Amino acid sequence: MSASVPGFYDGMAEEYHLLFANWTQSVERQGAVLDALLRRLGEPPPRRVLDCACGIGTQALGLAGRGYVVHATDLSPAAVARAEREARAMNVTLTTGVADMRTLDTQVPGTFPVVLAFDNAVPHLLTDEDLDAAARAMASKLAPGGLLLLSVRDYDTLVAQQPRFTSERVLDAPEGRRILFQVWDWSVDGRTYTVHQFILRPEGSGWQATEHTGVYRVLQRVELERALTRAGLMDTRWYEAEETGYYQPIVTARRP
Repeated sequence: MSASVPGFYDGMAEEYHLLFANWTQSVERQGAVLDALLRRLGEPPPRRVLDCACGIGTQALGLAGRGYVVHATDLSPAAVARAEREARAMNVTLTTGVADMRTLDTQVPGTFPVVLAFDNAVPHLLTDEDLDAAARAMASKLAPGGLLLLSVRDYDTLVAQQPRFTSERVLDAPEGRRILFQVWDWSVDGRTYTVHQFILRPEGSGWQATEHTGVYRVLQRVELERALTRAGLMDTRWYEAEETGYYQPIVTARRP
């Protein structure tokens, strides 16, 4: 994992909601989508859930609001603090902690029927060693028969396309107008890429721009499946966005 990852999310913590047309509505919508999937997979509320890449709480808050007992952790202290603040504002109950997904076995007590890491968090693990450490740590937090869910970008498609730019979005919202776009710089070997997230907002007669930089691995499905298998997990299955209503592919696996 790049040493810049905590700084990337610490820096984004107070602006992350700006990436959504309406973040509060997105929390509700994602909570509904994930609740439907978890019920379909036999894990209805009040199941205990460990969200080990919670960020500012986009999935954790939505699930907690639907009756799940959520413990939300993240590598970024600023993101966890924001999730705590948003939980109070939304009158939602959850517990939180700062933890690295590679060392959950030592940082998070107990086990859970459900462990999840969404929003393309796992591809920050740039080496096989880090990926295996995280897979083992997440598996260690699953109760027997427990369910792991991860969401990642569709890298099997992106690796061939190697896009350099994401189309701009212009959002008019209560927080004000903003323009969002990303620039992607691909490594020579095509195995990693650096994302530059730009947020432009009006300021006086001009615009104010902020930029946040993160590095990701081009994590193809077979690589992730093999890591989950090495961690002792079974029954790996992919769910496409069209099937779940979630905006990224989701992979699930179970602890025996």
